[in-house]
Amino acid sequence: MKKLLVAFAAAAAFSAHADTLTVAATPVPHAEILEFVKPALAKEGVDLKVKVFTDYIQPNVQVAEKRLDANFFQHQPYLDEFNKAKGTHLVSVTGVHLEPLGAYSNKYKKLEELPGGANVVIPNDATNGGRALLLLAKAGVIKLKDPANILSTTKDISDNPKDLKFRELEAATIPRVLTQVDLALINTNYALEAKLDPSKDALVIEGNDSPYVNILVAREDDKDSEAMKKLAAALHSPEVKAFILEKYKGAVLPAF
Repeated sequence: MKKLLVAFAAAAAFSAHADTLTVAATPVPHAEILEFVKPALAKEGVDLKVKVFTDYIQPNVQVAEKRLDANFFQHQPYLDEFNKAKGTHLVSVTGVHLEPLGAYSNKYKKLEELPGGANVVIPNDATNGGRALLLLAKAGVIKLKDPANILSTTKDISDNPKDLKFRELEAATIPRVLTQVDLALINTNYALEAKLDPSKDALVIEGNDSPYVNILVAREDDKDSEAMKKLAAALHSPEVKAFILEKYKGAVLPAF
């Protein structure tokens, strides 16, 4: 009975002093990484709650509106564009990992095999759409007016020798149309959800030099809270690095 009372007292003490952090994340790998650090954070008095989203809009909206404390799903170029478009002031807390964007096809094994007039699907948000075009330009499939412009659009294509037909869709929906198109540019988190292996299935994929590191994001007034600092430190632990390398086999790369 005494042991039971001590256990209840310890639980009560923890709940009284625990800081709760509610973080939005896309399912793979973000939510999985957050779930992995939950036990370590609990020991430090932080009750981490993970809320899973499948879109790229609501996680930022809900953090800005103080319905959530932070989110983990995006890279800095996307955040910059979102803040600019929506008038929000969300900030990066820390960089965690890189998800290389890749080009996939169910019909062809090499980019060179793409026929004239092939149907290509790219993400419809400015940063990932530009990112997709930069990858295709680097692979020599198209040419862009400014190969360094990360916000390039299809209007910035200066040379399209195969007369590729580009269509833009929400990033999360692109894996669903893979069988219906000739080439699809897919973010790794969505590729993994669709049971694709980026290291084997992508016809071309971004290298380690990509600037699109995925970041933990919060409001300016909350980014330096003790709980947020503990979460950032946990995400940079050797254990998380080992978890990422082991679980994702190179499809996701630690950025620390």
